[in-house]
Formats: sequence, C-alpha cells, structure tokens
Amino acid sequence: MIVAGGGPVGTFLAFCLAEHGIKTILLESASSCETDMRASTFHPPTLKYLDQLGLAEELINQGLKAPIFQYRIRATGEVLEFNLADLNDKLDFPFRLQCEQHKFSRMLAEKLVNHRNATVLFNHELIDFKQDNESVFVTIRHLGNIKKLNCLFLVGADGANSAVRKILGLGFDGFTYKEKFLTLSTEYNVAKHFENLSFVNYVSDPRHWFVLLKAPSAWRILVPVDEKIEDDFILSDSYIASVFEKVLKGNKRVDTVHRTIYRVHQRVVNKMTHGRILLAGDSAHLNNPLGGFGMNGGLHDAWNLAEKLKEILSSSAKIELLDRYDRQRRTIMNDFIQAQTIRNKRMIEESGDKHQESEWERMRKIHGDDEERKKYMLNQSMEQSLIKERSIR
Repeated sequence: MIVAGGGPVGTFLAFCLAEHGIKTILLESASSCETDMRASTFHPPTLKYLDQLGLAEELINQGLKAPIFQYRIRATGEVLEFNLADLNDKLDFPFRLQCEQHKFSRMLAEKLVNHRNATVLFNHELIDFKQDNESVFVTIRHLGNIKKLNCLFLVGADGANSAVRKILGLGFDGFTYKEKFLTLSTEYNVAKHFENLSFVNYVSDPRHWFVLLKAPSAWRILVPVDEKIEDDFILSDSYIASVFEKVLKGNKRVDTVHRTIYRVHQRVVNKMTHGRILLAGDSAHLNNPLGGFGMNGGLHDAWNLAEKLKEILSSSAKIELLDRYDRQRRTIMNDFIQAQTIRNKRMIEESGDKHQESEWERMRKIHGDDEERKKYMLNQSMEQSLIKERSIR
C-alpha cells in the first residue's frame, strides 16, 4: 500500500493499515508533517475510533475536553448552549476534543516511523502513476531524483490540491465562497470579554460573524474577509487590530502567534474509487469549517477504507467491496456534511431576528425541546452520520 499525504487523514490511514498488518508506505512531499493550525476539533466518534487503536488517551492528554458548544447572537447577546454530556448514554466520549491537528499528525508519524509494517518517506513527491488489474506503478521525486515504486493500492490523502486527483483528471464539482476566511491564533485570554464563553462558539452577525475556538496553545478566531482586499493588507498589523476591535468590542492590542488566509469550498468528487486508485479526505471532498466536520469526515473515510482494504487483502473479499466505500462516504458527504455545513454558515450570517424562515428560529425550537436537542447534538457530533453510513450497502 502507498498513501500519499502526511496530514491527519494520510497519517491516520497509514497507521490503521499498518495495525491491520498491511505493509504501508506514507509519502509526504514536505520535510515533515504540516504545522497548519486550521483544524482543531475531534468529534466523539473519531475519538472512539482512536480508542480502538489505543490512541485516544494519548491525544486527549494533549487537548481540551469541550462538551459544550454555543451559538451566540452578536447584537443581542442571546446564547443557545448545547451540552454533549446529555448524550453520555449514547456516546463513549461525550465531548469534542480541542487539539491542534499538527499534534495528531506528528503523533501518528512518530509511531509509523517505528512501526514494523510502515515506512515514512518525507521529501518524496508523487508525480505520476499507472495501474493495471493487479498493481499500481508510482513515480516519485526525491531531492531531484526520480524513483519508481509499485503497490497493490494507492490512496490519495494529499489534500485540497491533491496530485492524485489531478493526475486522475477528475472534476471537483461544487462552489467556492466569495469571501476569504482569516484565522488568527492568540495567547491573549479573549474569554474575559464575554460572559460564560465555552471552548467552542459560533457568533452570528450579518456583517461581522466569527467563530471562537479554544485550543491548548491559543484561542483561535475565524472571520470572513472581503475577497477584494489584498492578502498582504489582511495580514497587516493594522487590519488584524481592526478585527480584534470588532470581535472584542474595544480598542485592545492583541498579539497573534499565527495568521492564515484561505479560500473555502463546498465540493465533492463524483467518485472516490478508480480501480486501485482511491481518494480520502480533502482530496475527495471540501466543506466550510463551521461545525468541525472536514478533518473528521476525512478520518472517517480513512477508518472505513482501512477496514475494507483489510477484508480484501486478508480474505476472499473482492475489490468490488471498495464500491461500497465510495457509496457510503460520498452519501455522507453529500447528504450530511455538505448540507449541514451550508446550513451552519447560513445561520451564522443571520441577525437572529424572529421570522419563519430563520435558521435561528428553527434552532430556538430545537433547543427548547429535549428530544429534538439531543437529536440535533447526535447529528452535530457526527455519530448519526456513521449510523447512516453503516446502513448503506
């Protein structure tokens, strides 16, 4: 097996395969695992998967437990609070774990380096591949030199700009949001500017919505930015100061430890399996970050795919089993994650005014009904999506 991509999904998939006794090579074009702080939320079913591999406790010790998430209206101060502890009869881990994704990737990469069934190759860029009925022949570049490898299956877990997807010549249907997204990380205690702030907060406003998340190393703030503004100006101290002035409602100097601009997409490939070439994570699907579903969806891809590859390589299961992987994971992406993240963005852009079509009005009704609130949290925790996945044959 060869897995392209040393991010969270690639390292997790490689580790799952290695634990299944499958010889696996992990390729990463960079010199080490990424240090991007973009994703920081691990949902309850993801933690359950990690627990089955003996990894949950190690990651939990590096993160913050966040059972509560809040929706807030900027103008009025209204707060709808949801507590995953109410689902402790349904979830083994009734909380989100807030932990920077690079800690997760590096933890797994270190384990892979010493794993008897794994080889990790940094500074190795996949540049081409071909396949026949029995093998995949991969061409890679390492420090200017060309190498050839062959394997039974190749998985592209190499992110939004996936080389594997591009070499396959696949379309990536969907759309790109007009605004840019700016994420800022700061060690400053922004919580003292809000009353009873949780570790996960979505603050609604038609013009200046934002997300506040607490990770172990910093508070992370996500805000939309007009696409017409130049990146250099967005990252300038003066612009960053204006962001904090809006978020904190005051002229307060706040230092940052990390600043990133990125474009946000809602896209899903029309097929995740192409003979012996497979896709997982951002190489196959992209969504906005409101809900923390992107990385977790990719990790759920990895778990599903590893289980099916184990069946194929260790028993009489046929390669056609991979078609079920495609059906299951693309259905979840289209029917759940894409739909829910679009709805989350629509809600956070609202004023919260009461009218029939308001997402906020819908959410108030859900919050006020015990059964509906629990059902909603089961969806937001991603547990319901995996129940649905298992029903797809």
